[in-house]
Amino acid sequence: MSQVKIKPFQQGRFFEDFSLNEEIKHGVPRTITEGDVSLYTALTGSMFPIYCANTVAKKCGFERTPVDNFLVFHIAFGKTVPDISLNAVANLGYAEGKFLKAVYCGDTLSVSSEVIGLKENSNGKTGIVYVHSKAINQHNQRVAEWKRWVMIHKKQSGNISPDYSLVPDLKSFDSQFESAIPNELSFQNFESQFTASALSLNDYSNDDWIDHGAGMTINDSDHSLATRLYQNNARVHFDAHLMESTNHKNRLVYGGHIISMARAMSFNGLPNALWLIGINGGHHLNPSYAGDTIYCASQILNKGELKDASNIGWLRVRTVAFKNQRATEGLNNLHRENEQWVLDFDYTLLMPKNLS
Repeated sequence: MSQVKIKPFQQGRFFEDFSLNEEIKHGVPRTITEGDVSLYTALTGSMFPIYCANTVAKKCGFERTPVDNFLVFHIAFGKTVPDISLNAVANLGYAEGKFLKAVYCGDTLSVSSEVIGLKENSNGKTGIVYVHSKAINQHNQRVAEWKRWVMIHKKQSGNISPDYSLVPDLKSFDSQFESAIPNELSFQNFESQFTASALSLNDYSNDDWIDHGAGMTINDSDHSLATRLYQNNARVHFDAHLMESTNHKNRLVYGGHIISMARAMSFNGLPNALWLIGINGGHHLNPSYAGDTIYCASQILNKGELKDASNIGWLRVRTVAFKNQRATEGLNNLHRENEQWVLDFDYTLLMPKNLS
């Protein structure tokens, strides 16, 4: 019997395949549907009413219910995986994320990325790739953008060139985000009954910590469905057979799912922090697996009011998440050596300045 000839499949890029300033146009545009939104709600349990009810969305100035900006982020992020992080060791961090325009069901997202940094690691086996990704809608309007860096395997061990040593200068916080606020957004007619809470900007102080209380256990089906919803085809999330031969011994939960879980749980304590306007920074500190229970807490880093904005204030929030460790215990053990610490995330939210 003759030997079967097998054509090689798309294996994704390795570190050596990236060039500085290269623009990558990612494939497979995605039209967001009401089914996507319903599944996202089912997987996270998010309760923020601006994304749940047309009546509330209209009270806030929108024509109808917008898509949760974290769902927009995850779907757009998923477009980048085949070209950037299919061979990733780990997604290391985020910076300078902005949500520039409301997205609605029926909108189609397309994504491109620019390589803004390359750095070889001293082990000779991996390197770090920095990219600036941008998502546009069907009208060629930019709706979201972010920068991230990811550790990626090399094809061959050994150093390539001293030219692979550029680390971009990334802002830790951009206070000039007023231009990114949707023109239609207003909290002038927002009512406390929508969340059964009258908490507003004036009820928070810098350096306050909020324990969001109950945990959420990751089911195998939850994280698998979530990653498929985003069309994130990184093998570490899907291929159990492959992962059995690694140190992890199991599939990794996509870090973005942890972000969305933490955001959903933050409703207990931040119920009226309604609109995600920016991602300032973030790190996935340790892996999570199916069966882990996630707890989280948030620190108020800063707050402010927006001029000429209809009852809109902003909170800069740091949310930390722990696996199999309650937030009160985790906060007393807040250092990198704590293997239960899985997320450290810095983002900016908009909320009413005053509620009666």
